[in-house]
Amino acid sequence: METPLTKLTGVHHPLVQTGMGWVAGPRLVSATANAGALGILASATMSPDRLRSAIREVKARTDAPFGVNLRADAADAAERVRVIIDEGARVASFALAPSRELILRLKDAGVVVIPSVGARRHAEKVAAWGADAVLVQGAEGGGHTGPVATTVLLPQVVDAVDIPVIAAGGFHDGRGLIAALAYGAAGIGMGTRFLLTSDSTVPDAVKARYLAATVQDITVTDRVDGLPHRMLRTDLVAALERSRRPASLLRAVRHAAAFRRTSGMTWAAMVRDGLAMKHGRHGRQLTWSQVLLAANTPMMLRAAMVDGRPDLGIMASGQVAALIDDLPSCAELVERVMAEAAATLARLP
Repeated sequence: METPLTKLTGVHHPLVQTGMGWVAGPRLVSATANAGALGILASATMSPDRLRSAIREVKARTDAPFGVNLRADAADAAERVRVIIDEGARVASFALAPSRELILRLKDAGVVVIPSVGARRHAEKVAAWGADAVLVQGAEGGGHTGPVATTVLLPQVVDAVDIPVIAAGGFHDGRGLIAALAYGAAGIGMGTRFLLTSDSTVPDAVKARYLAATVQDITVTDRVDGLPHRMLRTDLVAALERSRRPASLLRAVRHAAAFRRTSGMTWAAMVRDGLAMKHGRHGRQLTWSQVLLAANTPMMLRAAMVDGRPDLGIMASGQVAALIDDLPSCAELVERVMAEAAATLARLP
């Protein structure tokens, strides 16, 4: 199935495995790429040196195109862009709108730039700056999310920009792919669906929690890091929602110290990141309390996604987790989605 996305990136199928912190590592990304979809390596939880080695590991596992996701507001964003260019990654994906300068630098090096956006105005801005495509996530998606459903947000963005649009938030099968294409999208992005594969390194006990989830078990809360965050509802999440602000801030200080040790960042770099977040994250100013709370996210995700402790961590999740009941390989998943898409097309009058 050829679409503007496949032509732009060189992949065989218009499917994107989104960059999920602690989840989208070399094994999942290379398995996705070998299946003919676009795998996105998540770098926000890696040091630049670890990112370089992770890109090399993916390249050792596959000859297919893949991408790297990074935070545009990170203090070392320019250094990470240099790593992407040096190591020959095909696509640069951004969790937040990158600057015009970063976009131009990547494009000059032949790297395809695909920012993720959650609003029409953000898509218009990055398109005007030269982005090659945008990934737009509706409210159904996991992790940080906005209030507008994909079925409303997607046509808004498709009508507003002249570059390929990738739809994310609520997709897990071939029917969804055809629906997105009918809206005018060039493909779909899936996070939770790729997390729940046999190629994902997420511990089995955590995957089992996802597979057991119903729609009522997936919630949105701002008590982890001060921003709306879609995740599985657990006893820990309920406790966070009951906790008072001083206890939340103390927890965030501990997590900030732990993340500094894990990532190799200096305190100065973390302060610079905090300043960038305060003045630019998600298109609005944050309070200092929200900036500090943001330190909770990476370490609480790690507790579940790496350490296998859902009692101590959070499990970001799209609502589609309630519709997923198996753990195929990436190859099996991609083949199934494309077969379902063909069958859906054949049923249409």
